[in-house]
Amino acid sequence: MLSVFQILRHFMKSRFQYEPIKAKAKSPFGRIVVLTGARQTGKTTLAKGCFTDYKYISIEDPMQRGNYTQLTASQWHLFFPKAILDEVQKEPALIESIKSVYDQFSETRYILLGSSQLLLLQKVKESLAGRCIIEDIYPLTLPELLTKKDNETIRLSVFQQFLTNGFLPEFLPEFQLYANFAERKQVFDYYLEFGGYPALTAENISDADRQDWLNNYVRTYLERDIRDLAEFKNLEPFVKTQRITSHITAQLINYSSLAKDADISVKTAQRFLYYLEVSYQILMLQPWHKNTLKRLSKSSKLHYLDPGVQRTIIQKKGEISGNEFESAVVSEIYKQTRCLHFKHLFYHIRTLDGREVDLLIESEKGYIAIEIKMTGRVNNTDCRHLRELDKVLDKPILQSFIISNDLSIKKLDGNVMAIPAAMFLS
Repeated sequence: MLSVFQILRHFMKSRFQYEPIKAKAKSPFGRIVVLTGARQTGKTTLAKGCFTDYKYISIEDPMQRGNYTQLTASQWHLFFPKAILDEVQKEPALIESIKSVYDQFSETRYILLGSSQLLLLQKVKESLAGRCIIEDIYPLTLPELLTKKDNETIRLSVFQQFLTNGFLPEFLPEFQLYANFAERKQVFDYYLEFGGYPALTAENISDADRQDWLNNYVRTYLERDIRDLAEFKNLEPFVKTQRITSHITAQLINYSSLAKDADISVKTAQRFLYYLEVSYQILMLQPWHKNTLKRLSKSSKLHYLDPGVQRTIIQKKGEISGNEFESAVVSEIYKQTRCLHFKHLFYHIRTLDGREVDLLIESEKGYIAIEIKMTGRVNNTDCRHLRELDKVLDKPILQSFIISNDLSIKKLDGNVMAIPAAMFLS
């Protein structure tokens, strides 16, 4: 039987980054474009689709890797004036070669791909500073999951429309009244179970195949990506830390407690979480503390960036928890913001007296405040942490939302909009 990798090798949904990356690569400053992100987020497929006239070179093969490092700048210019270099972090010396070609020949253009943010970007910043454009590629967003082919125009989600326009449209009172309700709800439920990796989206594979793929993905991440980041003699302490963090997604991080539970030092716990972050597995949501009030918590909040991966790590199936729901929503909002190239800052806020807001998004003009509830019925009491939040912040609140499983759309106390998660994000 063919593996899921083989079945889906050329399968692709439409991507927000497709046209922007092509445009950047044509600009005077886009002669080198670096695409980085977690393994299997579609970097190679995206690059091949955008740059059909570029030679594709895989640095994955150790037998061929050394041959490319021996090429002179003139040989690169002559034989590979336009090329895609995949997994380039495997041979950092090649980045020096590309720098030399860039400096000597103005017509050369390269796309560099890599799944290790730490190894790739470290070398890029050392050698290619001012010479390249860097683009992060994340798993598919819900609007991308809703597309049927790779050249389809992507419809912005309700959230993305608000980011772009600054206002909300008129809503029907119930999500079920929309003609595309069933499709949007189905895709959202799929995302909560399997996440957003492109390889899982074909219709010709079973849920069991999808779960097998995720199990292989987690194992490959440990065996390849983490071993690239650190030469562990024993992976078990990291594996244990990974499992613990998967259980506590959407919770405040206490490094002392994590270290104790994982039987490692505090410094090692901090280092392991850093590895998870730079390999695009988790988002460390920083606390908002621009206000000097001592009553604001200073602990970061951990969110796994993909619900399918997070649940696979702990081998969980079936109904998700409230924390898992929160992380799935936060990560989706983060991806949807980044793929539109908005540079908004992301925080959570929690006071020592128990008042908290799950997500605070900062723009130049103000904040978007978001509370996330898994409940199927939202009421005014769910607004309590959002009320008078502007008294703590240094900028106005542009809009407050409660995002939940309640299928009703309603305006609550304090100009708070309650919108179903499946509708808000699709």
